[in-house]
Amino acid sequence: MQINNITCFNDFCSELRKAGFSLGGSIDEGIFALSSYYGDNIESHTDDEETDPWKWRIRSIMECGDIAYGKLFFNKGGWITKEWYPYFLAVRRGGESFDKCYGDGKISNIAKKVYKIICSNPNIALHEIKSHFNKDESKKLSTALTTLQMKMFITISGQKYKISKEGREYGWPVTTFVRVEEFFEEEVFTKANNINESEAIDKIKKRILELNSKAQEKVIKKFLYKR
Repeated sequence: MQINNITCFNDFCSELRKAGFSLGGSIDEGIFALSSYYGDNIESHTDDEETDPWKWRIRSIMECGDIAYGKLFFNKGGWITKEWYPYFLAVRRGGESFDKCYGDGKISNIAKKVYKIICSNPNIALHEIKSHFNKDESKKLSTALTTLQMKMFITISGQKYKISKEGREYGWPVTTFVRVEEFFEEEVFTKANNINESEAIDKIKKRILELNSKAQEKVIKKFLYKR
């Protein structure tokens, strides 16, 4: 598969839609990352909306409508397009509901509490989630959020600022979360429910090898099954 040079946000979105998914950051983990195709003008943490890939995480979510971003691969950040999301759902969830996963011991009590909070408060910010937990529980919050994203029960929906007592925004923007069912339309989940897990695995593996012919089987398995 031919991935073109990326010099701006629109280039990034175009090539991501072509690829279907990508790890974030500068390391491809032996799978695939669009960062390998960034032009010399692309630089993180410059605050330039067009050339700062750190800004693209939230911008792609809020402007495109067909791109999801979150901790999706190897417990790290990455993107999946709407077209490919059902296949990853079929693999990561394996047709199981949240309650089934929890009942089988695959979801911790802390993660369950986080999930219920997000269900009741769509687009809730990280600092607002933290307010529901005591000091000891808060130490496990990051792991719970990562688990829920990796299992594709929640996803990042955007960001917002903290509000002072005077009603003013302050500080750095804070990540917000929703259930994935509130991020994408029902058709995505209907499609996922009609995809056999082995079919989904084969399709994703084929695309990985189109993007990186040197990807090793053991790494692909970890990429697919980390849930």
